[in-house]
Amino acid sequence: MTRQQIWQKMTAHLDLPLLAGMALLMVASLLTLYSASDHSFERVMAQSANILVGLCCLWVVANLPLHYLMRTAVPIYVLGIVLLIGVALFGEISHGARRWLNIGVATIQPSELMKVGVPLMMAWYFEKYETSLSLKNYVVAALLLLLPVGLIARQPDLGTALLISASGFYVLFLAGLSWRVMGGLFVAAVASAPLMWSMLHDYQRHRIEMLFDPTQDALGKGYHTIQGMIAVGSGGILGKGYLNGTQTHLDFLPERTTDFIFAVYSEEFGLVGNLILLAIYFFVISRGFVITANASTYFTRLMAGSITLTFATYAFVNMGMVSGILPIVGVPLPLISYGGTSMLTLLLGFGMLMSIQTHKKLVKS
Repeated sequence: MTRQQIWQKMTAHLDLPLLAGMALLMVASLLTLYSASDHSFERVMAQSANILVGLCCLWVVANLPLHYLMRTAVPIYVLGIVLLIGVALFGEISHGARRWLNIGVATIQPSELMKVGVPLMMAWYFEKYETSLSLKNYVVAALLLLLPVGLIARQPDLGTALLISASGFYVLFLAGLSWRVMGGLFVAAVASAPLMWSMLHDYQRHRIEMLFDPTQDALGKGYHTIQGMIAVGSGGILGKGYLNGTQTHLDFLPERTTDFIFAVYSEEFGLVGNLILLAIYFFVISRGFVITANASTYFTRLMAGSITLTFATYAFVNMGMVSGILPIVGVPLPLISYGGTSMLTLLLGFGMLMSIQTHKKLVKS
């Protein structure tokens, strides 16, 4: 077998345009992380290992025929629910939240698994009843969504709960939920806002209040928002130059390798760099929509659309909170922020997208 044949075999189920866009974002991740971590080569190597493991998982998932993806829906969902219950009963408490579970060989965050498990389960359910969908099916699907969201919200982890809610809503929307019902849900959500406000923890209410006037507690609860806005704005048109960000290297910017890595990038590369980054994100998201449009089955359309829209939501929410137009909710910048669990989850989702693109026939389970 020649090298060309080996290469063709290895890349047969990879979508190379999508992979190229992702690769650019991951290169940006390593470059920005090196600056954000004060030139920590160890942190860059750790992120490189996260990327390598994630790409291996992506390749495995991309090579799975679609009927295997369908068969994993129920086991992944049930496993995720069991792990979330385990977190509620035995989870480790860190910074006032119970989000992690020690399973002996590692400490995991089960809510990350549900970012894939929830839309996968809902798409499987709608595929099963595709020919006879009724309002009852949408109610059941909503319950499949609300169960994990409720368990995650009580940890508390409102940011992840809202993003998983968004991924589930996208499946409902793509499955044909009527505009009348969505309008009714919106009105109900607005009407219940006072009740929801009273149920929030104090720190969650403070984050929303800081969105409107972070200067009322500039050195406390509004500090993250103010420093993020200063870093983004101080980059100007061309930025201060790579490794020359003052907000970053004088330790004003908090969480600069994770949630606020976009502020580091903005300060050093400026508006021009941000436009380039947005163009790459737009390319990746557009490619996801192309795969969605070309999907050959109901299940694959729902999954591809949900994965793509969720990825776009993550990017928008992170950039919005760093720029001061959304509350701080602890959402990483996809494919750029430091972190193994989020990187693995994202690349598993992109592996599913590539499987949908390259496996056109679905054998129902």
